[in-house]
Amino acid sequence: MLSFDIRSLETKAVHVDGSIQPDDPIWEEGDVRPSRPVRVIGRLSSAGEGRFYFSGRIDGGLVLPCRLCLEEVDIAVDEEVHFLLAGIGADEADDPDVFLYDPNARMLDLRAAVRETWLLTAPAYVQCREDCKGLCATCGTNLNESTCNCAPTKTESRWGALLRHQGDAH
Repeated sequence: MLSFDIRSLETKAVHVDGSIQPDDPIWEEGDVRPSRPVRVIGRLSSAGEGRFYFSGRIDGGLVLPCRLCLEEVDIAVDEEVHFLLAGIGADEADDPDVFLYDPNARMLDLRAAVRETWLLTAPAYVQCREDCKGLCATCGTNLNESTCNCAPTKTESRWGALLRHQGDAH
């Protein structure tokens, strides 16, 4: 469960133990979506008039293509997170590190704050292994699995012309 009665939060802290499913409507098009539920564990407590503080962990996983060879890589994401929630119109409303909620709402839903925290925590690019050889630029062969007979392509450095002119200036 990631929704809490605001009135009860004002008097006592609560233990948070819930998850957001990969197909939850909180995820938007273009998000780095998790491949399994994102588990949220921690403590949510009052931090003054209309403010709440969450301290805990998010744990999930995602599958992304290797940036060099395009093979799928399963990545675990397990991060300690802390965030502040304040009502819309509060003094902290201009602070980008504060998540806003409707102060007239009866329930405080952590899903939007967890989503944004996930997007900032999850990697955008991955590499399957440190020594990944990638794909052949000519035929597309995965060079980790086999070799190809393509001639190595020689491209002139983008800086070659500048380097030649720099030598002329001295």
